[in-house]
Amino acid sequence: MSAADPRHQFGQVSEMRAEQFLIAKGYRILDRNVRLSIGELDLVADDQGVVVFVEVKGRSTDAFGGARLAVDHRKRAKLSKLAAQYLAQRRWSDKLCRFDVILIQGQASSLAQIEHIPNAFDVTEE
Repeated sequence: MSAADPRHQFGQVSEMRAEQFLIAKGYRILDRNVRLSIGELDLVADDQGVVVFVEVKGRSTDAFGGARLAVDHRKRAKLSKLAAQYLAQRRWSDKLCRFDVILIQGQASSLAQIEHIPNAFDVTEE
């Protein structure tokens, strides 16, 4: 998928909107689009001392359900592994962490709906 691909551009805009949303809620963004050996983390933030791994899903319509349906068990397992790799690289074994999901729904950025699920899932669910 090239940078000129409309789906890629929509994904980038969705991640930017999610980042702005989190900053407005008081989160501090630590990293964006972190590439690791097994995949990529969309956003990593700090929420009052808790490391938050944020999965961002952009949807142009509501045809595929909400944020809870956007991250299935395979994606949760992969995010858990990515988070462990991220924490290990930084030697942050003592940090509290959680997983949030943000769904950006709608094409027009000014009309897009944002659904945020803090602590969307636990690693122990797998």
